[in-house]
Amino acid sequence: MPFPGPAHCFSRTDIETLTPGQHGCYGLFFRSVWIYIGKGDIRQRLLDHLNGDNECINRYRPSHWMALVTDDADRLEHELIQEHLPLCNQIAN
Repeated sequence: MPFPGPAHCFSRTDIETLTPGQHGCYGLFFRSVWIYIGKGDIRQRLLDHLNGDNECINRYRPSHWMALVTDDADRLEHELIQEHLPLCNQIAN
């Protein structure tokens, strides 16, 4: 399954357009390379990453993000990680 949702610039301006408290999955990428896929409070997690909370994400410098609000974030995150193999995620077998 491709990552759902439109792409947005990985910038404070674009992230702050999100409504606080929306939970779901999000992905960070540069060109066609997926860097990280995560879940949680989408706005807060993206701001945390933008502020440098993850050394691996910092190293690959994502340019864009996508997100989907969902109640099934655990399943969706797992599926997206398996499909896209992001550089900064480790897949638990």
